[in-house]
Amino acid sequence: MTSDLGSDYGLEGKVAIVTGGGAAGDGIGNGRAAAILLARSGARVLVVDRQIDLAERTVQMISDEGGEAAAFAADVTDEDQCRAMVEHAVSQFGRLDCLDNNVGIASVGSVVDEDPHVWRQLMQVNVESMFLTSKYAIPAMLATAKAGAIVNVASIAALRPRGMTAYSTSKGAVITLTRAMAVDHGADGIRVNCVAPGAVYTPMVFAEGLSDEARERRRKASLLEVEGNGWDIGYAVRFLLSDQARFITGQTLVVDGGMTLTGRPRATDSQ
Repeated sequence: MTSDLGSDYGLEGKVAIVTGGGAAGDGIGNGRAAAILLARSGARVLVVDRQIDLAERTVQMISDEGGEAAAFAADVTDEDQCRAMVEHAVSQFGRLDCLDNNVGIASVGSVVDEDPHVWRQLMQVNVESMFLTSKYAIPAMLATAKAGAIVNVASIAALRPRGMTAYSTSKGAVITLTRAMAVDHGADGIRVNCVAPGAVYTPMVFAEGLSDEARERRRKASLLEVEGNGWDIGYAVRFLLSDQARFITGQTLVVDGGMTLTGRPRATDSQ
């Protein structure tokens, strides 16, 4: 292991799957940022989204920079589609090294208020999807690359609940799943880590109709009083998937500008 990994982070020639890799228009969501940054470091990226046009736009943005990527449509709550996704990555690029589990949905309410159907849907999308993608990605990593790295995207809502009980619970499960997977597969050379974003501004948040006042409250909730965005999460994901994080597994990297360090109040906005 060299002390100088260069600008490619040890990702040159590797293959990554990024789920939830699309975004509206040219906006930069967490998944799109991760996909672009991985490609900039020389990785070949399979960009996965339920809406193929959103994934294709990410691929075009990567191609415009000289990177290599392909789009794939999949609902990662479906086991057959997760299996097909992994098979396509290996067929397209010849190997699999990295997986960024970036799919998630939110809901507001207590256990009294929450609809049981919505509760089950959050658990399926936010937790079971990561189980299914990893179930097929890990054997492919071992068969084609002899090692691998996975990042599961959680949320600071798991660390500081604030009225989104189903969402907080699902993201807490993601953190525990990450630790359990790290224990299960560490001896095989599979690293598994987690990124917990704070209130970053992404196309998904914009689509929810966030007011200027609410956006400013979110910015001020950061100890740094700066607004986070998809790039901030993408950089964290790239680091944890890279060889620079070769001695890191089972950890949760909080990317929130310090929000979880204080009890400073803010509006209940999606994370």
